[in-house]
Amino acid sequence: MKIHHRYAHLLFSLIMSMIVAGIVTCALTLVNHGLEGFFGNWGHSFIIAWVIAFTSVLLFAPQVRKLVQHLTAQ
Repeated sequence: MKIHHRYAHLLFSLIMSMIVAGIVTCALTLVNHGLEGFFGNWGHSFIIAWVIAFTSVLLFAPQVRKLVQHLTAQ
């Protein structure tokens, strides 16, 4: 089953924000807390970061695409 292409921007935003939030919160949790209690600390941080990242990607992706098109040659 495939998702209709009109939802591509939402799917992109969902996947990209999960990857970025996961990597950043994983690294910062390890640096700040070490391995003790890692999964609880990381999970809590990830949920907060993901909500912020997802919202940010949804809001700023159109402007960033326009800026990239302006800055690059075809």
